[in-house]
Amino acid sequence: METLLSALRAAAEPTRLRILALCRKGELTVSELMHILGQSQPRVSRHLKLLCDAGLLDRFQEGSWVFHRAVHTGAGADVLAALEDLMPADDPQLARDARLLAEIKHDRAAQAAAYFRANAIAWDKVRSLHVDDKEVETAILDLLPEYGIETLLDVGTGTGRMLEVMAPRIQAGVGIDASRDMLAAARSHLDHGGYHHCQVRQADMYRTPLWDAAFDAAVIHQVLHFADDPAAAVAETARVLRPGGVMLVIDFAPHSLEHLRRDHEHRRLGFTDAEMSEWMTDAGLEPQRIKHLAGDQLTVTLWLAIKPENAAVRHLTAVA
Repeated sequence: METLLSALRAAAEPTRLRILALCRKGELTVSELMHILGQSQPRVSRHLKLLCDAGLLDRFQEGSWVFHRAVHTGAGADVLAALEDLMPADDPQLARDARLLAEIKHDRAAQAAAYFRANAIAWDKVRSLHVDDKEVETAILDLLPEYGIETLLDVGTGTGRMLEVMAPRIQAGVGIDASRDMLAAARSHLDHGGYHHCQVRQADMYRTPLWDAAFDAAVIHQVLHFADDPAAAVAETARVLRPGGVMLVIDFAPHSLEHLRRDHEHRRLGFTDAEMSEWMTDAGLEPQRIKHLAGDQLTVTLWLAIKPENAAVRHLTAVA
């Protein structure tokens, strides 16, 4: 009861109700909220702290930026859903806020488009060497369970495409990436698709600020060939899987295209089934299935593993 009362007390203020309505529609920085609300940084920050303390908003830092978004699980999410139903559809202030939010999202999309234009040629050259992305995505959906995935982690999310592909099957998705440019692009794509139950974070895939056993499934899509230590990335991802959870790694089979290392920063020229299975086993997973998709010069491989139901789970502690 006290949790509910705390949430209701925090929400029962005009500006904070406006903030909640905005954060239900996406992740926003303090400066973006200042622009929409027309209020000073100290006032906005004070409102945000109250809402975070009441369990209605999540706060996370990405470099020098701080983002806020509505919670998607627990009692706070139930309170937000009830409040959204009670929000007056014809309120002029909420309508103005929505227009300003749309402008911010439009600016994000424009910045993302500019970034893609600058990098599209390099990406297209690599894509032309392997099977069509749609074929890979179909294989991903075939291998991952159709039901029972409540929470999904996408490691090295890039443009957020895996979150988009899996969005209809999951209740909540988190994508992590080290690149702020990529995260900006991912946020734009998720906003455009209306996938408000998915979010992205800046994080190191070797040391993620995520709870142990927090996810039902994890995807590492076309990331490990850039990694200095792919085995460590697999092990860290396995840490955040719950017992019974599944991991799907998608990457290239061994190849000899040295120009990918020279021109596209690939550190590894593909992976054998044996070494991927060994890394998964060492991480406490049980390899399940392997699928090869041969392309023109590159073969895309999908490796599926499961965390045993009897796997030991450490206390839920976040990594700093």
